Amino acid sequence: MIEKEKVIEKLKQILDPELHISVWDLGLIYKLDIKDDIVYIDMTLTTPGCPLMTTLPLYVKQELTKLEGVKDADVKLVWEPKWTPERLTDEAKKKLGIET
Repeated sequence: MIEKEKVIEKLKQILDPELHISVWDLGLIYKLDIKDDIVYIDMTLTTPGCPLMTTLPLYVKQELTKLEGVKDADVKLVWEPKWTPERLTDEAKKKLGIET
């Protein structure tokens, strides 16, 4: 059985290469489900024109499948709802110098 906390821990290690903040702390992960041995993720990017549009979701998938017990990861890129800075965690806001 895959623990949701372990998946979140892994997502906190996957950094946006431009901002050097995790995809979790940036609030890019909209949905996280685990069924059997497959992790289902809906994620977005900060903007539809992001140059990482094809590579970041693939990287998330590759990293999640390294977790023990994960047979596959289905990472779907979504654009609704639109990402906004309110999705940032306090940790990300601190790194970006945004007051909370």
